[in-house]
Amino acid sequence: MNTPPPHQSTHRPAGPIKHLFFWLSGAGTDTLEQCPGWEQRKYVAFGATVLVPSVFAFIACSYALSTLTDNWNIIVPVSLAWGLIIMTIDRALLSIYRSYQGFFRKLSQFALRIIVAALMGITISHPLTLLLFKDTIASAVEGDRQKEMEQVRVAANKEKKAVETKIGEMESQIAARREEFNSTFSAQFLVADSSVGVADPVAALDNELRAQMDDRIAEETEAFTLKVESIDAEFSEMQSKYEVLQVELDHWQREFENEVNGQRSGIVGLGPRARSIQNDQLAWRRDEAARIGELLKYLTEQRNELLTQIKTVEDMIKGEFVGIAAAKAVRLKDERERIASLKRQVQQSQAEQFVVQQNSIRDTISIQIDTRLEELSRLQGELVSIGVQEQQRIDTINDEPRKDILTQSLALHHLFRDNNEGGQMALITYGVLCALFLLVDTIPLVVKFFSRPGPYDALVDCDEVRYSREREAWVKSYNSYMDSLSSGRLLHLTQNKPLEKAVIEGIDSSRAAKEFIENLIELETAFEERIESEKARFAEEKNKRSKVRGERLEKLAEVFYADLGNRMESFFDQNSAREEASRRTI
Repeated sequence: MNTPPPHQSTHRPAGPIKHLFFWLSGAGTDTLEQCPGWEQRKYVAFGATVLVPSVFAFIACSYALSTLTDNWNIIVPVSLAWGLIIMTIDRALLSIYRSYQGFFRKLSQFALRIIVAALMGITISHPLTLLLFKDTIASAVEGDRQKEMEQVRVAANKEKKAVETKIGEMESQIAARREEFNSTFSAQFLVADSSVGVADPVAALDNELRAQMDDRIAEETEAFTLKVESIDAEFSEMQSKYEVLQVELDHWQREFENEVNGQRSGIVGLGPRARSIQNDQLAWRRDEAARIGELLKYLTEQRNELLTQIKTVEDMIKGEFVGIAAAKAVRLKDERERIASLKRQVQQSQAEQFVVQQNSIRDTISIQIDTRLEELSRLQGELVSIGVQEQQRIDTINDEPRKDILTQSLALHHLFRDNNEGGQMALITYGVLCALFLLVDTIPLVVKFFSRPGPYDALVDCDEVRYSREREAWVKSYNSYMDSLSSGRLLHLTQNKPLEKAVIEGIDSSRAAKEFIENLIELETAFEERIESEKARFAEEKNKRSKVRGERLEKLAEVFYADLGNRMESFFDQNSAREEASRRTI
């Protein structure tokens, strides 16, 4: 009874799924089908260990690419390509590993494969680790984002504070200039009396003349006095309104500035409420303040003119009564008139100079206020610009996705650097996961290294040993052949390529002819022996049928030898051989 060798299997051929796992393990399907079932199952397991890292590589690459793009038409093909690359490398590592090598040879080969597998394991495990720590990393990234936003706010607040300080100083200067402007309307017109230190010319009047003079002065200046009192009352009323209007104007100016800065409604710039304040509160108050200022200026000029007229009337009446009372001082009367005239001229000149001086002061103060208002507007615009830039920087930071591998890796590294227990635990967990993924990726090599050699390894080793021996024999034969050629003239002849080709063809033809002749000789010898044995048998029978068969056998021998001669002739004659081949083809 014939039994199969121990390394051969009697089961049915493997199915396509098993062939797939054979292919994944890097083994030859034809060789594995000669092995027993338990050996095939082992290589199916090897193929499964190759498939697992490829799946992990696909998942890791998909997650890594998802941090860069959301287009699955890019993510899926690239991830599949990466998984196939990992699968191909693992198959290559398994297919070139040999169990019957020396220990140090296997160890060096295994160490090199482990280094390559470790690098691949890190490329696979790191994105998967980032995926597992996704929530923690997202929290760390958001924390960094909030810190950057807070830094932007702090820097913007410093700039705002500096600008607001300048705005406060500018508002104080504007308020001081407005007070100076208001004080020009409340100034009193005073004219230096040139008679101070000189004896009063009316001192010589008696009581009756003095009473008459006072009544005359009161009568003549009553209209002017009433106008002055009316102007003073109106001036006081307008002055009160002007002060109230300035207080309201300062209040609404501050409200407008706060609205523009976004400190009230939260809208930075000229928003709806800021426009409402500017149009409904500030515009008409500014116009009203300008109108009242012009009115106060006009009242001041009118009052000064009335006071001048009153003084003129008083001087004229006093002069008349002085002339009456001092008839004996006629010469002094002319002098007093001259002095009075000069005094009036001086008073009029001083009044005109006062008005011009006050107008010049008010114009200067108005220019200073306008200049400071322009500077205040510029500072307010700068404050608004700082707020807009701050919001733009914050929006830019908020709009940054920060999902790329580098940002997540840096966030994970910052988490590891924390000295608290959470950072140490995250580092330990990361190390364990990396080691686990590294083990999963290197498991095909680890299993292959520690598994015992089986029938498949023995068959592959036999094929490789046979190939190695045949190659050594061929190299030895070739070296011997070349040594023999180098000692004769044939090597020099073969340096001519056409001659070398002819020699090689001649040698091949000679070998073929020799083998052909040897086969013909063996065939002719066997045929002759059979013919002689048949002739002897027919001769022994001695009947008519045997005689006929003997004659027929003679004719068959003649035909055989004739055909043999034709074949030998056509073999050695190339032209006849080609014609025979053409004839048979036709």
